[in-house]
Amino acid sequence: MLEFFKKKHPLRRENASLLALDIGTDTVKAVICLHEEKKELVIGVGKKKQRPGDMQSGSVTDIASVIRNCQSAISEAEKMAGERAGGLIMGIAGELVKGAIFTSTYPRQDPEQKINFDELNTIIHKLQWKAFDHIRSQLSHETGWNEIDLKLIHAAITDVRIDGYKISNPIGFQGKEVRMSFFNAFSPLIHYGVLQTIAAELSTDLLAITAEPYALAHCFSSDEKRGKSSIFIDIGGGTTDIAVVSDGILQGTKMFAIGGKTFSKRLSQALNVSFDEAEDIKIAYASQELEKQSQKIVQECLRSDCDVWMQGVILTLGEFSEAELPPRIYLCGGGAFLPELSVALQEREWIQSLPFPRKPSVTLLEPKHLLTMEDTTGMLTTLQDVTPLALAHLALDLFGEEKILGNVLRKVVRLMQV
Repeated sequence: MLEFFKKKHPLRRENASLLALDIGTDTVKAVICLHEEKKELVIGVGKKKQRPGDMQSGSVTDIASVIRNCQSAISEAEKMAGERAGGLIMGIAGELVKGAIFTSTYPRQDPEQKINFDELNTIIHKLQWKAFDHIRSQLSHETGWNEIDLKLIHAAITDVRIDGYKISNPIGFQGKEVRMSFFNAFSPLIHYGVLQTIAAELSTDLLAITAEPYALAHCFSSDEKRGKSSIFIDIGGGTTDIAVVSDGILQGTKMFAIGGKTFSKRLSQALNVSFDEAEDIKIAYASQELEKQSQKIVQECLRSDCDVWMQGVILTLGEFSEAELPPRIYLCGGGAFLPELSVALQEREWIQSLPFPRKPSVTLLEPKHLLTMEDTTGMLTTLQDVTPLALAHLALDLFGEEKILGNVLRKVVRLMQV
């Protein structure tokens, strides 16, 4: 994971609470969590609505306003928790955040020798630098951004194998070659600078910044029932973020700039009402609270944008190089409650153009499905609360115990910031 500051910020006490901050296009969400008797608890929640001009497609357009919104959400969460958090993990998404997976192999000179810490350090350094250069070059070609302006905001080791055997810690193992997969997420320099500015203005020590699709995939990737091989689609206010997991391994993340606000804007224009009124109409429509004729009018208004969104999903999934795509799709995020989106994924013949082994099932992913977290506040109950919960889980997983791979990778990433 990426740390913005040279100094490592230790947690202040054994069971110190952590703050997960989800800076969404529509709402900033702050979640305070902690480990307690082998349980992961949410003890404080804060939310602050963003103004229409604060963010666009996941990118900050008014830094001062977003900082105030973050501070407000954090203050609310800390007041509920009755304490200040000992560290912060910030989640980001949007069309300016690009992530990819790169897998590389390190041939060992002496296969009979057991791997020690010094050799592991060398392996991670060499393979991550190789991944960094490859992914940055690939993304520069795809986006048109200059390589020098692409800044690494997040890195993680997603898979480790020695001679094909999957392991979690290579130390003590023998073998001919070590194979590692790295997830690296980049953003343009201007977006990177905005994140630094926001982090510097918050009162909590920044421990890490992560790409939200990675947090979501990581949260469920060990779940035999749901996440082992699945596609996660998070429909936020400004973007749709997609993560693909196969056999418990993240294959990559992609984003495109269509979210819940796209549908609200369409209703605002078609019905000649304000954006806020359109939001209320959209929510009432999704909840089946409108009378029959109004339901039909809204449905017709949304049809074209649903078609465009579906094309975005098809094009995005087509960018994954997997031989087969997982036949399970999980939807979350504030925009996922629109029934047309689930229907489009279930009923259309779109899967014929993609390598699915069979017609995929589609399920709405709710906070109750995240079995590792216990929400003592009772405030995280909707589809849009899944991502901040996943961020909280990732924060506790990363900093609840020392993990040798993550520690070595963090040192490498700090060098890549320069």
